[in-house]
Amino acid sequence: MKSTLSKAVTLLSLIAIIACQENKEEAGPNTLSEIEMEEGWTLLFDGKTTDGWHLYNAGDVPSAWIVTENGELYCKPDTFEVMHGDLLTDKSYSNFEMKFDWKISEAGNSGVFINVQEDEAYPTAWTTGPEYQLLDNLGIHAEYLHDSTHWAGCLYGFQKNLNTVTAKPAGEWNESMIKQENGRVQFWLNGVKTADQDLTGEEWKEKVANSNFKTFEAFGVATSGHIALQDWAKGVSFRNLKIREN
Repeated sequence: MKSTLSKAVTLLSLIAIIACQENKEEAGPNTLSEIEMEEGWTLLFDGKTTDGWHLYNAGDVPSAWIVTENGELYCKPDTFEVMHGDLLTDKSYSNFEMKFDWKISEAGNSGVFINVQEDEAYPTAWTTGPEYQLLDNLGIHAEYLHDSTHWAGCLYGFQKNLNTVTAKPAGEWNESMIKQENGRVQFWLNGVKTADQDLTGEEWKEKVANSNFKTFEAFGVATSGHIALQDWAKGVSFRNLKIREN
């Protein structure tokens, strides 16, 4: 009897695992699984439009950010008929978890900024918002990698990756996550934790004061704000942008 019950429990567990896998596969890019919806995740990008986003300090205007036929949010570098700039969420966020996939071009360099303050007094998103670095580590020129705080997954300009991680090469998708709770920021790249920083303490203030950002008085001060995707000279693509507020 005990053996039969054990087999039944094992069978039910396998069925549950298979059901979860099928649900995940059926969801597809830029959609939420039933589990994600139950956990409170929402989409930042629907795979069809740029609704919920606008160009930093420019509003909802035609820009280099387009949605491709296969559902990618793509920053097109070789267009001059529309405006270029960082793409900003309409909404501000404080305590949150954000998941996203990104694919960089050869020798590409981009980023995701958090706690961005949108104001004409600040010319770009990076003058206020700390950056999750996106980079083609394999294709970028070697001199750039001499500074290990510039590698993919880093808190740009402040920390080298906490753990060894391999970023996918140009043209392949990477999976990333950003978590912020009461001013403590953590980054992950392809399942590996890469950064952990409290933005509210004296240590952070000292780091900023000794960095290239020291001339920007609002940099890294806020612990809430918009999320921005960086426009750069080479193309970058995003998909599966999801967020859960805590």
